[in-house]
Amino acid sequence: MNPLIRTVDLVKRFGDATALAGVSLDVHAGECVGLLGPNGAGKTTLLTLVEGLRMPSSGTVELFGGDPRTAARRARLGSTPQATALPDSLKVREVIDFVQAHYPSPCGRDELVAEFDLGAFLDKQCGSLSGGQQRRVAVALAFAGNPDLVLLDEPTTGLDVDGRRVLWDAVRARHRAGTAVVVTSHHLEEIEQLAERVVVIDHGTVRADDTLAAVVAGVSRRRVTLRGIAASDIRALDPDASVTVDDDLVTAVVADSDALVRALVDSGLRFTDLNVRGATLEEAFLTITKGTV
Repeated sequence: MNPLIRTVDLVKRFGDATALAGVSLDVHAGECVGLLGPNGAGKTTLLTLVEGLRMPSSGTVELFGGDPRTAARRARLGSTPQATALPDSLKVREVIDFVQAHYPSPCGRDELVAEFDLGAFLDKQCGSLSGGQQRRVAVALAFAGNPDLVLLDEPTTGLDVDGRRVLWDAVRARHRAGTAVVVTSHHLEEIEQLAERVVVIDHGTVRADDTLAAVVAGVSRRRVTLRGIAASDIRALDPDASVTVDDDLVTAVVADSDALVRALVDSGLRFTDLNVRGATLEEAFLTITKGTV
């Protein structure tokens, strides 16, 4: 099956600055892909190229098998950029109707309102909404046309915890209904909640591309927590360990947890509550972007 998005050796330069340095990536129907990377990594630039808003310096980018600037292809795409810009004077209901009118087969308005919990401010002018409410509307609009693919750039910026979870539930529902999703976020918990596949971009290149579980499992470091000893004891046993202390709980992120545990036992130090686990997505992300995998 042809991918919804295909990029091959994609390069984008802005003057002397290189935002993308040869990105090759496919996104297929039904996928939910989390796009991670530090500020300036090239995530937003990649999305704008996929949308046809910018042209690549070299390489190729295809949307639904062809030029992203083609109207017929863009009619199958929904997106929410980082910045929310809704017309202040229009009511939320009117904005939804306006956006849906641009698509050949939009989803039902009532269904969209229910999924994104927009009912309480459906008849309010967009300019009277809080920043979080505007963001919720903006993300809902990405799905208004019942697209095959949606690009969400930092979708929950400015939302509180409850607002984020409402959007997560709604995006998951749209994904289950068949919409492919590409989402960027600085909330790593958000990627864990939504994505099945993770692509890590750093300095304009793809550093990792695999399932969520594989990215986390592929990181070579482990987290060891215990009580009853000092941080200096851990550092004496493993000088390369990253050690933090919270009250009496000592946490060490190490390359070889087995070796550390053996050294602890051999040292005769008394400790309690030993726990060893794999890296979280946040730890995986930081390790990958620091180039220490």
